[in-house]
Amino acid sequence: MGTDKAFLNFDGRTLLECALSVLDTVCDRVTIGGDPTKFAEYKSRTVIADIFPGCGPLGGIHSALVNSDAELNLMLAVDMPYVTAELLSFIFAAARHAAVVTVPRVSEGLQPLCAIYRREFAVAAERALRGGKYKIDALFSEVSTHVIEEGELLAAGFSKRTFFNLNTPQDRAAGEREI
Repeated sequence: MGTDKAFLNFDGRTLLECALSVLDTVCDRVTIGGDPTKFAEYKSRTVIADIFPGCGPLGGIHSALVNSDAELNLMLAVDMPYVTAELLSFIFAAARHAAVVTVPRVSEGLQPLCAIYRREFAVAAERALRGGKYKIDALFSEVSTHVIEEGELLAAGFSKRTFFNLNTPQDRAAGEREI
């Protein structure tokens, strides 16, 4: 993208502000995963630095889980501006069973950065990180995982567009045309 996506302006707000706004409606406590100096202006928020820096999103998930008091932990990538509070509530409701991970799947694949993780996932994440393996969904076969299939999402009124993320300038332009 050429810039830090968290601070990318989208529809009049930064992507981080969009994510925080929707998360605040469904979560008791919202933290930001990343470098605390980068997010210094968000003084009212807890920022959790990666315990294993430079290891991508799995490192962030691990650090969030290690520092969490909650049993169920929602992880949301900052670059998914169409995620709604209704979708997040739906995923939380689906996570009420015993699975360690509750993750949606659309035709493009699993959505591990819009999923619920129980704290115990930190053990599998740490083992992978120490082994130099950073692919989140590769760990799903090691823990009990509940997949919310696309048909279930569609039946509940959610489209796969909800999971659209901004990875390139072209994605951003396409997303802004849809607003």
